[in-house]
Amino acid sequence: MLSELHIENIAVIERSDIRFEAGLNMLTGETGAGKSIVIDAIGAVLGGRVSRELVRRGAEKALVSAVFEGVDVEAWLRENEIEMDDELILQRRISADGKSSCRVCGTPVTAAQLRELGTLLVDVHGQNDGRQLMDERRHREYLDRFGGLENAVENYRKEYRKYQEICREIDKLSLDEIEKERLSESLQYQIKELERAELKAGEKDELCARRDLLRNSEKLTEALDEAIGLLYGGEDNAVAMAQNAAYYTNRAANIAKELESAAKSIDEAVFSLSDAVETLRDFRERLDFSPEEYDQLESRISLLNKLERKYSRSDADLIAYLEECREKLDTIQYAEERIEKLEREKKAQADRCRQAAAALSKKRREMAKKLEERIITELRELNMPSVRFAVDFAPLSGGPGFDANGADTIAFVMSANAGEELGRISKIASGGELSRIMLAMKNVFAEKDPVGTMIFDEIDTGVSGIAAQRVGEKLYAVSRGKQVLCVTHLPQIAAMADSHYRIAKEERGGRTYTEVNKLDRTGRAQELARLHGGENITALTLASAEEQLSASERFKRTLDKA
Repeated sequence: MLSELHIENIAVIERSDIRFEAGLNMLTGETGAGKSIVIDAIGAVLGGRVSRELVRRGAEKALVSAVFEGVDVEAWLRENEIEMDDELILQRRISADGKSSCRVCGTPVTAAQLRELGTLLVDVHGQNDGRQLMDERRHREYLDRFGGLENAVENYRKEYRKYQEICREIDKLSLDEIEKERLSESLQYQIKELERAELKAGEKDELCARRDLLRNSEKLTEALDEAIGLLYGGEDNAVAMAQNAAYYTNRAANIAKELESAAKSIDEAVFSLSDAVETLRDFRERLDFSPEEYDQLESRISLLNKLERKYSRSDADLIAYLEECREKLDTIQYAEERIEKLEREKKAQADRCRQAAAALSKKRREMAKKLEERIITELRELNMPSVRFAVDFAPLSGGPGFDANGADTIAFVMSANAGEELGRISKIASGGELSRIMLAMKNVFAEKDPVGTMIFDEIDTGVSGIAAQRVGEKLYAVSRGKQVLCVTHLPQIAAMADSHYRIAKEERGGRTYTEVNKLDRTGRAQELARLHGGENITALTLASAEEQLSASERFKRTLDKA
């Protein structure tokens, strides 16, 4: 659960430390006092989007820290190589220029990482979630989440992805005749040009090395002739002198054994000099060339350079490109046969997709019945006694009859009043009904959701009277299994709090400051009286507030005993 929240320089909040408790935590205050700013601060520390407008005017930076206790996020921490002690500490700094930095237990992380972690910690129901409920594109997602159908959906999507791959392959092969002929002619020309070149890997490097050698043949010949002459030419050449030295050293070694190693070294030198002479002679002979050879080298290198420039590839890559062109030409020439085969595969895969979609639809319909029963039960407990709620299924129109999500068009329909026909939620539900439907769904989904903290930002929109009292009771029921934070304007809801915080703002020195204070029993009565009667708090409104608190306590005791 979220145990502590530290806020610095967020909008009108200069500094505030809030310690939340388990159970139902209520936040109340005048409109504009800063209730939603607390929720925005929580959103920021959970990795939500932030901007420089969030930083208090005149401050260089803003800071939000949150401490969570008893959370199960070890897998995420291991994956991100972060160590945690007894508490999980999240931190977000926002500078006046809009830049931000994030930390988890002191370790720097990205906003995306923080956001991913945040989804494991807190479920935030904002003021816009009711509008999401009217978006029928989300209804299938709600049903699948309720039914735990993620694996079933993924199994279907594996078949659908195979179908898409076949369709893409057919599209790639399905060129019009003019385009096919143009591409075929272009490939044939390129293949012939590259085949005529008789390309060989590494040929250009060898040719360039030979050409550079021939360019310097005169200097090389002169140097080699001089070296060979010194080593083996005339009577006083190096080899002959070394042989004489070896002869006399061996004679000396016969007398003085310690000279044997020197004699051996000189013998080896004679052999080395002789080998060197042979190497130089062989190289010298290869330097003999005709002018025609040099011209042939230049012509061949010029051709290779031309092909490299034309196709923007090296000589080695040109060989691979030639093979690629041959494969493309084969594909075009045999495209019709390939397309016929793929069309048969497409038909077979479409049948498999329909079978998988039908199996998924069956599971969805089974889960839909359970969802309908649960939502109706929840809504009747929220003072909607005549409500009817259903999940409407319709076959997907157009195309093959299925898409990435299956073969179903799913929409939630309802009737809030007796005698009325079922209709789309977006057309029928009022603001208060949307709030209660969303609360009912949140309560149902929360049973399978491991997230330990739920936040409701003004769930009371459009709700009043008995309906508001039922919403408060439902929030308390939810808080028995989850920590709940709720922003409200209604005393019927606020009265159900386990912990009640008043958010108030005041002006000091020409600046606005917001304070968040936890209320005791007397303070709660004062706040409920204010919610009832505004500034005019009388003995009657205080008595009414006390009565409301007592009634809430009786309800809690009854529910807790059940």
